[in-house]
Amino acid sequence: MFYSEDIIEQVRTENDIVDVIGDYVKLQKKGSSYFGLCPFHNEKSPSFSVSPNKQMYYCFGCGEGGNVISFLMKYENYTFVEAMEVLAERAGVQLPKMEYSKEAKREKDLKTKIIEINTEAAKYFHYLLKSERGKVAYNYLTGRKLSDETIVRFGLGYSDKYSNNLYGYLRKKGYGDNELKETGLFTFDEKRGVTDKFWNRVMFPIMDANNRVIAFGGRVMGDAKPKYLNSPETKVFDKSRNLYGLNIARASRKDYFLICEGYMDVISLHQAGFNNAVAALGTAFTSRHATLIKRYVKEVVLTFDSDEAGIKAALRAIPYLKDAGIAIKVLSMKPYKDPDEFIKALGRDAYEERIKNATNYFIFQVGVEEKKYNLDDPQEKTAFHKKVAEMLLDFEDEIERDNYMDSVCSIFKIPKDGLSKLVRKIGLTFVGKEEKINDEPKVSVKAKKEDANVNTQRILLAYLFDKNEWFKKVAQVISPKDFIDPFYRKVAEFFWEQMESGECNPAQIMDHFVDEEEHKKVAESFISPIRARLSLQEQERAINDAVIKIKRESLEHRAANATDIGELQQIIKEQNNLQKIYITLN
Repeated sequence: MFYSEDIIEQVRTENDIVDVIGDYVKLQKKGSSYFGLCPFHNEKSPSFSVSPNKQMYYCFGCGEGGNVISFLMKYENYTFVEAMEVLAERAGVQLPKMEYSKEAKREKDLKTKIIEINTEAAKYFHYLLKSERGKVAYNYLTGRKLSDETIVRFGLGYSDKYSNNLYGYLRKKGYGDNELKETGLFTFDEKRGVTDKFWNRVMFPIMDANNRVIAFGGRVMGDAKPKYLNSPETKVFDKSRNLYGLNIARASRKDYFLICEGYMDVISLHQAGFNNAVAALGTAFTSRHATLIKRYVKEVVLTFDSDEAGIKAALRAIPYLKDAGIAIKVLSMKPYKDPDEFIKALGRDAYEERIKNATNYFIFQVGVEEKKYNLDDPQEKTAFHKKVAEMLLDFEDEIERDNYMDSVCSIFKIPKDGLSKLVRKIGLTFVGKEEKINDEPKVSVKAKKEDANVNTQRILLAYLFDKNEWFKKVAQVISPKDFIDPFYRKVAEFFWEQMESGECNPAQIMDHFVDEEEHKKVAESFISPIRARLSLQEQERAINDAVIKIKRESLEHRAANATDIGELQQIIKEQNNLQKIYITLN
């Protein structure tokens, strides 16, 4: 059996959606809703809306939407049961023991099986590393000054030079092809058969925050390409929701993380005693990484490579970390390229000193910008000062802006009076790099292409939400049976039932649907910017247009399926009366 509607509703209502999503997304109150950058797609201006009144979220950019349960399912890649368990524990709600449906049990069992296979693979790789066959890899690691203790701590291993070695080993362990396919460890080809994705590589097991092996990274032994290879995403592995070394760093009890670029940097830092180092997993740093970090610390020190690529990576990461509300510093490793080289050359104490003297992120950004200008040229020097003034306008708080201005003027030798006037002057017309929260959030491409009749049904529901008097007048003209689209008819039935009882709860309506796309459609129906942009008279006209259109389409549908003349005559009579309908909202 599944959880009862009562227990689902209890768990949902005990977890305020703004509080839960606020742990993942930096939200800003705007009117009766909260807005932030969508965690489900990359965007520069906030179009992700969270409604405390409706206990729902909806992104006007990508169309993602749902309630607090579906948010956790989407963000954390949880099953419904897993999301319920997390939210119940968060709210202190005791869940009854539940028997899984066949589909839910299959999904849970598959994830467990993938982790089990990954664990077996990690053990086998580690065994090979310590064997004669792994000598080249072991020598590589010890040549990088890694101790046996560190090798064991990170579970490092070696994938044999034969391209079906792991596959044969796991098949002998009793695992079948259907299970092995889901791990991302193998390539299945009709002509070539099954081959290991990783071979002749030093292997880095990737752990989640709970120390479960969810994927692998591999560094090739030799000159083959690519130099580093990572597991593809699977049921248990999402690159943007995990960080290498997080399983150790989260327990470091330090109030900041060191963010590196690669596996070896993390391992070298941990070996040197900096057990709060983490790295992104073969992908650019994203807002999801920043959100993940925010759960554990409020400050980070960026320790990316000191070359041009490392500087660009730091500049890309800073906005995401800033938007997440994390304090940011940038560590300089010059004249060395990365943490691994630095520590080998100067040692732990020197690196500790660099951490203490790490540069504030904004000073770092201005320093990078300064190098683009020839300050001996008055024209370029003026252009640099204008650029700094524009950058300072990113700080909305005047005191914070003044504090940064003081530091910038002191470090870069810029006259404060002149820069202050320039900031005020540019501020009168400057909008900034990022668009402000739009009063009219963008509508998704999908919504624009949506069938006009379905769109009308959806919009009417948005108008009637929380407007019991409006609903009573509309209900005299149409009913859920007039909604032609089967999905919206079902939504309308639940909505009508709630409104007639005197309390509309759209988040609860979602509990009747399990499909992710259906959750989006329900959310889109009840989170709409339309009413806020129209006067009462304009809304009145819009509601009447929607009601008449829905009723006309309903009557045409009934006429096309009429079975006797009496029914057809009644339909024609109702069609003739359509022009007499007008609902007043006053």
